[in-house]
Amino acid sequence: MNVTASAELLRETAEHHGPYEATAPEHNWWDWYAAYMVARENGRTPDEAAGDAALHVEPLLR
Repeated sequence: MNVTASAELLRETAEHHGPYEATAPEHNWWDWYAAYMVARENGRTPDEAAGDAALHVEPLLR
């Protein structure tokens, strides 16, 4: 992945993290970002990736 594509993916990730951040328990944003970005790089849609990220982070909060 090149710098331009990485920057675009980070922008998209930030946009999708906002709604989760507003309602989720306190968490480390980087855990959510990493899970979202990996999901997108593996072909998941933005909505699927956001769901995957939430599923990844929530067990870490217990």
